[in-house]
Amino acid sequence: MEERKAVDYLMHFGLSRQEALVYEQLLVGGKQTGYEIARDTGISRSNAYTCLAALVEKGAAYLVEESAKKYIPVRPEEFCGNRIRRMEEEQRWLCRNLPRKESEEDGYITVDGEENIRNRIHNLLDKAEERVYLSCSAACLEQLQKPLSNLAEKGRKIVLITDRPLELKGAIVYVTEDKECQIGLITDSRYVLSGEFGEGSMNTCLYSGQKNFVKLFKSALANEIELIKIRGEKQ
Repeated sequence: MEERKAVDYLMHFGLSRQEALVYEQLLVGGKQTGYEIARDTGISRSNAYTCLAALVEKGAAYLVEESAKKYIPVRPEEFCGNRIRRMEEEQRWLCRNLPRKESEEDGYITVDGEENIRNRIHNLLDKAEERVYLSCSAACLEQLQKPLSNLAEKGRKIVLITDRPLELKGAIVYVTEDKECQIGLITDSRYVLSGEFGEGSMNTCLYSGQKNFVKLFKSALANEIELIKIRGEKQ
């Protein structure tokens, strides 16, 4: 499982699956020839040399000229750091130079897939300037503790409705019944994300900046908080 995760993550940094396997073998065995890589990985010698040449070109390995050509790996923190720095530079250039029309967020947008929903949540939290209202399971909150803690440190108002007691400095927490995979998020009274998110769910959410929808969702969360308070008083 960990080996598969390593390969998947290396692919995020621009390596093909086979190149990632060869890079891992270099990290394990150190300086090696193409023949040794082919022998130890089980891939053909021609593919091994093709992968090694690609790793050199992509900055993940160095070629050492000895009696036989050998290759050594670039440390993962250096290789990944170089790729991240280049991507950040390219991101800044693209943001400055690509033509674009301002996106219309007053409609209703369907966000499908766990990763896409997670990215949308993080982007909404990153851009929150005043307040965040979040209703979800404690398991979901555990994944979001870091960005929520960062917002709390910046003085943003954070109100959480969840199904287990949770300590988050600077946040107001209300505990209610099992949330299962349901999630509802409002940021700055401007944007709403609502639906199912998490392992075993449909991973489909509705996202909108439509004012009436935001107002309706705010009212629903406010009513839920009042019910939690009432139940607490009766206990």
